[in-house]
Amino acid sequence: MARFFHIVAFRPLFRGGGIAHDYRVTLLENRVNRTRSQNLAWAVAAVALVSIVGAAGFRATPGVLIEPLEQAFGWSRGTISAAVSINLVLYGLTSPFAAALMERFGMRRVVAGALLLVATGSGLTVFMTASWQLMLLWGVLVGLGTGSMALAFVATFTSRWFVKHRGLVTGVLTAGGAAGQLVFLPLLASLVQAYDWRVAALTVAGSALLVVPLVLWLLRDDPADLGITAYGADPDTPPAPPAVSTGAARRALGALRDAAKTRTFWLLAGGFAICGATTNGLVGTHFIPAAHDHGMPTTTAASLLALVGVFDIVGTIASGWLTDRFDPRWLLGIYYALRGLSLMILPGLFAADPHPSMLVFILFYGLDWVATVPPTIALCRKHFGASGAIVFGWVFASHQFGAAGIALVAGLVRDSSGSYAAAFYGAGLLSLAATAMSLAIVRPGVVRRWRLAA
Repeated sequence: MARFFHIVAFRPLFRGGGIAHDYRVTLLENRVNRTRSQNLAWAVAAVALVSIVGAAGFRATPGVLIEPLEQAFGWSRGTISAAVSINLVLYGLTSPFAAALMERFGMRRVVAGALLLVATGSGLTVFMTASWQLMLLWGVLVGLGTGSMALAFVATFTSRWFVKHRGLVTGVLTAGGAAGQLVFLPLLASLVQAYDWRVAALTVAGSALLVVPLVLWLLRDDPADLGITAYGADPDTPPAPPAVSTGAARRALGALRDAAKTRTFWLLAGGFAICGATTNGLVGTHFIPAAHDHGMPTTTAASLLALVGVFDIVGTIASGWLTDRFDPRWLLGIYYALRGLSLMILPGLFAADPHPSMLVFILFYGLDWVATVPPTIALCRKHFGASGAIVFGWVFASHQFGAAGIALVAGLVRDSSGSYAAAFYGAGLLSLAATAMSLAIVRPGVVRRWRLAA
């Protein structure tokens, strides 16, 4: 009898391996699928990063080309700044509609089309003879192209492909723009000095064109296209329902209509408008000319701005890591306060040579350059749920309105007073106001499930 129970206790319940065997097989399959999902998610993220870097060349162009265009065509700095402002406005306004287009047509098509627009607009500038052509090419075409590759693309991509480490990946992709600036700024400044501004414009066009085949070949719209789940997602969780097939404009405007009813949206938009004013609009556009006003060579000033890009990569990735762990509202408040203080001391640091105090400014300002992006995207997700990426697109539009406004105003201030000092002091005070806005955002008790616009 003892031998009978011994045999029954240790033989499989079913032939062919039994329940225990099936369980082990299921565990192994889940582990293999999880590893495959992780590897493919990081691979597709690498393609997204390269495409962002490829489009970032133009972001480095205005500061380098303002003086060459001024000398070549006799245009005032205000006129050239107006073209930059048009670019910055469209760069922001395109973002929410691009996010809605990505929902309907997919990221791959939209990103490839955006890169082609950037290449076309930058390449055709070599044939321009009048300022309205600069505004059409630099302002409209490149503005639409870079706007479709803006941070709403980052928000859309990370929402689809990552659950775990979402803040960190947001920081890495956001830093891609800084990496593009790091690569292109010294290169473009050297090309302008050694050859001509047209060579720099063609270089930007060529870099955007080179990325298009890579995007069409490797970028994927959704993990389900490859038969996997998002990185860190539960394999048993059903996939998100497909986006409602409404027009992109209707979808984007519907999300704006709902978000605009909330106080949180206006606080985020107001703070991010100041963020744009104090980065792309003022420093990104006018730092090189302002330094040159004090006798600093253009190539040296461009190298300093490239150093901002170096430290920005570190700061933005660190900000993404912090966003996964701490309250995004407090992070934003700290970032804006530090930026405001640094901008108010900048006018006294300009000199013919970059002394140690200027290098300290570059270090701290660089760490803070776009560190605001990961916590802002996180707050949009928390407060606006499924519409978070599109709502962030509208928040980012405010970023570019702020950038466009101060790019124009700073140029006019320089034309009228001969100095940028007032613009830098004013930007510092605005940053302190953004600190108050960020801390006034109320933590959501329950994430609201936002309906899709019908």
